[in-house]
Order: sequence, then structure tokens, then C-alpha cells
Amino acid sequence: MNRLRQLLGGIAETRDLGLALGVAAIIAMLVLPMPAWLLDFGLATSITVSVLILMTALFIDNPLQLSSFPTILLIVTMLRLGLNLASTRLILGHGHEGHRAAGGVIGAFGEFLMGGETIIGLTIFLILIVINFVVITKGAGRIAEVGARFSLDAMPGKQMAIDADLSAGMITEDQARAKRAELEAESGFYGAMDGASKFVKGDAIASVVITGINILVGLTIGVVLHGLPFGEAFRTYTILTAGEGLVSQIPALIVSTAAGLLVSKGGARGKTGMALSEQLGRYPQAFAIVGALLAALALAPGLPFLPFALLAAGCGWLSWSLGQTAARRRADELAVSIIEAEKSAAEAAEPIAETLAIDAVRIELGYALLPLINDSNSEPRLDDQVRALRRQLAADYGFVLPAVRILDNMTLPPHQYLVFVRGTEAARGEIRIDKLLVINPGGAPLGLAGETAREPVFGLPALWIDRSLRDEAALRGLTTVTCGTVVTTHLTEVVKANLPDLLTYTETQKLLTEVHRDVEKLVAEIIPSKITVSAVQRVLQTLLAEEISIRDIPTILEGIAEAVSFTQSIRFIAEHVRARLARQISAQHTRDGVIPVLLLGARWDEAFSEAIVGQGDERQLAMAPDLVQRFIDTVARTLDRWAERGEIPCLLTNPALRPFVRSVIERARPATVVLSQSEIHPRVRVRALGTLDDDSATAAAA
Repeated sequence: MNRLRQLLGGIAETRDLGLALGVAAIIAMLVLPMPAWLLDFGLATSITVSVLILMTALFIDNPLQLSSFPTILLIVTMLRLGLNLASTRLILGHGHEGHRAAGGVIGAFGEFLMGGETIIGLTIFLILIVINFVVITKGAGRIAEVGARFSLDAMPGKQMAIDADLSAGMITEDQARAKRAELEAESGFYGAMDGASKFVKGDAIASVVITGINILVGLTIGVVLHGLPFGEAFRTYTILTAGEGLVSQIPALIVSTAAGLLVSKGGARGKTGMALSEQLGRYPQAFAIVGALLAALALAPGLPFLPFALLAAGCGWLSWSLGQTAARRRADELAVSIIEAEKSAAEAAEPIAETLAIDAVRIELGYALLPLINDSNSEPRLDDQVRALRRQLAADYGFVLPAVRILDNMTLPPHQYLVFVRGTEAARGEIRIDKLLVINPGGAPLGLAGETAREPVFGLPALWIDRSLRDEAALRGLTTVTCGTVVTTHLTEVVKANLPDLLTYTETQKLLTEVHRDVEKLVAEIIPSKITVSAVQRVLQTLLAEEISIRDIPTILEGIAEAVSFTQSIRFIAEHVRARLARQISAQHTRDGVIPVLLLGARWDEAFSEAIVGQGDERQLAMAPDLVQRFIDTVARTLDRWAERGEIPCLLTNPALRPFVRSVIERARPATVVLSQSEIHPRVRVRALGTLDDDSATAAAA
């Protein structure tokens, strides 16, 4: 195997070296004289390469499969010009020696072309030049020019279509990346072909000039220097010049034809022969009309009967054959349509189900915000930022956020966007697409010109400034935020607030299916014999509701397996799992190696304990409404006071009370973290800032 790899690597290196040597040989032709036998080999190589290029152009399915054609065109043009120069050197230096002075190839082509008549030979040679220069080269160059122009003009629209398909979920990221690469290659190909077509045009002009030089200068050299009679000199140098021109123009004509085939292929796919036969064969009546016309011409007096009659018969047979093929195709299409209609009738409910399906998360943009997904403006596009957000959320919370659809909504105000969660509006905001947002929490004048506004995510005072003021804002220590970042930040907060709703039954099944091999036996042991998938889903949702990552699914499943042996309550199973996740929860709330906490206090601890009714899994909180409100006010005052000092403490309770304390606090301050002593890892330090005790708790409890 290693030997094979070395051999393949050697072949690849040899290819690169061969190309370099070939280009070096072409350059050498421009300087060094060539013997006649080597010139014959070079001319034969030129013809071979030209035919190979033409055959390749005929058989490729897509012009981009021969995207190196402009480079090939330049190399073969230089090859022909080098051979022209070498042959001119031989004709002028040794033409007096006879028709074979410049090699057998040029002599044979010249004698064959002339056919004994010098004027006829020169006329045919000039006609070949006209065909190549005026017809094929000019047409191919015009097609390449127009193709390059339209390809560049259509590039933004095609790019927007790719981005729209990606945002709608119709294609994957890899497919979008491949389409963008193909689009760039197509644009570069047509742009290069526009310039490369000038090589062919210049080659044709050079051939005319070289022909004139060979005849006039050769005639002068033959008569003056070598003393040849004028007639013999004219015939000898004309034969050599015409042969050299013919052996040069035939490859040029072939390569020009290949270039024309390549650029005229356009949007057609498939081999050229297959495409032509398929497209022309769609209309058998056209062949019938042509056959009738040819039959009439065969019977016309003065015209030869046999060729027109044979062609008429051939067109008639093609018309009949294509008609039969078309009839069979229509029958097959009818059968397929009947089968599809029956299938659609049997699955009539499916379109309704698709209509009723809702997106997990959706962003709708006003029309002024569409550049966020269509134009990068040298900044990350919104869809790229959303993909990065999904990866970050997967790393932080342990499950992959479903695909976020980004749509335009022409009914919205131009600068407004909406965020939907499971079909329901969850947030909205307004941004300025051509400006930057500067957040001003204190509300003091910033000294920058701009439009005052409210930051959409947290409602803080802010200012929209021109992009030209970015550097000035940075010098003042202010942070500028792009529009895409504002929307992504808003989306992040919405997703965090709705994590439980986004963890569906299907996502839970996927998490349980993709668990590590070491946990497979545990999953099989407890599901569904001891707990159902839906119950596991509710436990995970309970954790996510307090932004506890479920990435450590093995530990979570172990905690569930332990808890179901003594309780079936989702609330208490989740509490036991939280205790098993003590290391993770402690690390999540540690600041500088310490967790700042506020203790519930003896009075509130007693108040909550006395308000709990029921036993076991039936325990519920039955606290008086006025006491609940008093507790919320106490928490709010205490936390606000510590926030002014730069502290954001957690509330610490005993394990039995934690779920009930959390259920009260989350109504008014959902961001407040409530921990129990069992969730504090033994190696984590705790700094108690105080308690929530006040006199009203005792009075109300009494």
C-alpha cells in the first residue's frame, strides 16, 4: 500500500514537472532553432492536443468540468505561435532547398492544399482564416463576454437564493457551501473566458501577418540571395507558407470550435450530443416537415434526386421513431401521474398536517432588515450568528436547539423583528440596519450624535450612531453592537427563558438514544419499567427551567434511577438529580471561587415549613397570599440592596423547602437562583451575606 501511495505521489509530481517542462519548451521555441524532424513532432502534438480539447468539450456535462480551459487556451496558443516562429525560421533559412525544407508535415500539407494551383491554395487558406477569425472566434468571444457580464450580474441574486434556501431549511450547510463554491467558480470561469477569447483572435491575426512575411521575405531571399528563378521561388515559398499556415490554422480552428462549444453550452447539462438529441428529438413534427420539403426538392427538375431522397427518407424515419418514443413517454408519465394521484388521495391528511406544523423558533424580519441575511457588510450574517448560537447553546445546556427559521414579513414595520417560540410571539424589537448600537446604562449624555432608543433585550437606554463613529466611541470606552448581535442576543435570552418548551418528546428520545454506551444498560433498566420517556422529559424540563445544563446525561439518569425507588413525583425526582449535580451547579454559581448566598433565616424557614401540607409526594405549599407577597417584597428589597453593592447572591435553603421557595420566587424574580445545602459541593466555599429574617414573618406565621 505504501509503495502504491509513493507511485501515485510520484505520478502527481511528474505531471506538475511535465507541464513546467512543456512551457519551458514553448519558450525555447521562441529563441532556439529547431530541426525539421522536431518541428514535425511539435506540429503533430499541436494537432493531437487540439483534437483532444475538442472531444473533451463535446463530452463534458458542465462547462465548469473544464474550468481550466482558459489556461489551456493560453498554452496551446503559445504552442502554435512558437511553432509558427520555428517554421518561419526554417522556411526563410532553408526554403530554397525544396518543399521538404521545413519538415514533412508542412510540405505534405502545402502540396495537398495547393493541388498544383498556387492561387487556389492561397484562397482556401484565406477562407480558413476568415472562418476562424470572423465567424467562430468572434462569435465565441461575444458569447464569453455576454456570459461573463450576465454571470456577474446574476451572482447577488443567486447568492440570496442560496441563503434563503439555507434559512428555510431546504438545503444543508454543506450543500449551501458547495453551491456558493460552484457559483464563484462559474463567475470566475466566464470572466476568464472573456479574456481568453482574445488569445484566439490575436492568434488568427498573427497567422495572417506571418503568412505575408513568409511569402514576401521568402520570395526576396530566394531570388536575391539564392538566385532562384522568380516563378520557382514563388511556387516553393508559397507551398511552404500555405502548408505552414494550414497546419497552424487547423488546430486553431479546432480549439476555437471547442471554445465556442464550451461557452455556448450555457445552462445546459449533460454531454453536448445527448443534449442536442434530447432537445431536437422533442419535436418529431419538425422532422416530418423537413422530410416533406426534401422530398419536394428531390422531385424538382435540375436537382440531383438521390441525396435529397435519402435525406427525406432519413427525416421521415426519424419523425416516425421519435413520435413512437414520445407516445411511450406520455403513456409512462400518465401512469406515474395516476399512481401519484392515488397516493395523494390516500394521504389526504398529510398536507393538512404539514400546514398545522409550527416552527420551534422563528424570526420574522421587516423588509429593511433583509440585508442581515442577504448582505454581510463585512460582518457576520444573521444566519451565521444563529448557527453559532445553536452550537453554543448545545455546549452550555446539553441539547441541540431546533433549526431557527428566518423569514421576511412585509406586514411588519420596516425596522422591526419578531421572535416566535412554537408559533407564539415571544419578543419583538426595532433596530437600525445601517447603524451601531451604543448602550448607555446610566442615561448620561454620551457626546455622540445619534438616535436615542431603548435597547430591545433588556430595555436599557441606548443610542444608534453612524458606523463612522465606531472608532470615536471606542476611544471613549463605549461598546458598540451591530444589528445582528442585537437580534442574536435577544434570541439568546428568549431561548433561555423558554428552554423547557423547546425540549420536546422527540428531542428527549434522541438524547436517550444517543447516550454513551456505558449508560445504555441503565436506560434499558429504568425505561419504561420504572419511568416513562415523558416523565424523563419533564424532569429535564424542570432542570432547564432554572438553566441547569442537562449535558451530563449519565449523572442525570443515575439520579433518576435512584429517585424512582422512593418517589414518583417529578418535582422531587428533579430535586434529587440536582443534588447529584452539585459539582456542576456549584461551579455554575461560583464567583472568584466563592458562592455568595443569602440564608432563608429561621423565621422564613419556619413560615414555609408550617405552610406545607400533605405527606410524601402529595406535599404542597399552602401559604397565605399576603405572606407570599411579603416574602417576595423582602427578597426584592434585600437583593436590590446587595445589587447596589455589586453582589448578586443566591438564596440558600434546606433541601426540603427549596422547590417551594423557588415556586414562590420565580413568579416575581425568575432570575433569582435558589439553592439547597445539598447542592453545594463540599469543596466549594460559601460566603453568607446575611438572612431574609424580618418581624412580619413571625407575626404572619403565628
